[in-house]
Amino acid sequence: MDTCWHIRTNELKGNHAVLTPLEDMSAGRGQAGGGPPPNCQKVFIQRDYSEGTMVKFQTQFPIELETRLDRQTFEYTINQLNNYFAEAERATCSTYCEGCLACLTGYLIYICTETHYEKCLRKVAKFVSEQNDRVYKPRGLLLTDPTMRGLRLIEISVLDRPAS
Repeated sequence: MDTCWHIRTNELKGNHAVLTPLEDMSAGRGQAGGGPPPNCQKVFIQRDYSEGTMVKFQTQFPIELETRLDRQTFEYTINQLNNYFAEAERATCSTYCEGCLACLTGYLIYICTETHYEKCLRKVAKFVSEQNDRVYKPRGLLLTDPTMRGLRLIEISVLDRPAS
């Protein structure tokens, strides 16, 4: 391990202990603390535009994760995220009524209620958090919520490898 990458946890910087990215994540400062640390390797999963512009991500397994994660787990995560976004963009009677009610109230209804899309985004955030706790963090990885990257890509941080 690179000596500049491994910092002793008992050193202080201001009022905070200096931790390695992996130690920082295990201390419970995950995405709520502003996302992954900037100084670690990142793997990006791009959007899949083969079926149009709906939010869908590629399921091609990245080589960088071969030693950390099996293909089935990775594909399950991506497919589940794709399913949540497909649900969010699906037009139903309920979503049409929601839109009509919004127009009739001058969109003031959204002060009181969440849109169908916002509810689905909440499901995505919960799923990402659960996957991080159960699958990714124990393997030294961190899955970033796609909404944090403007739905352009999925970012997976390798917490114990420095950025190259």
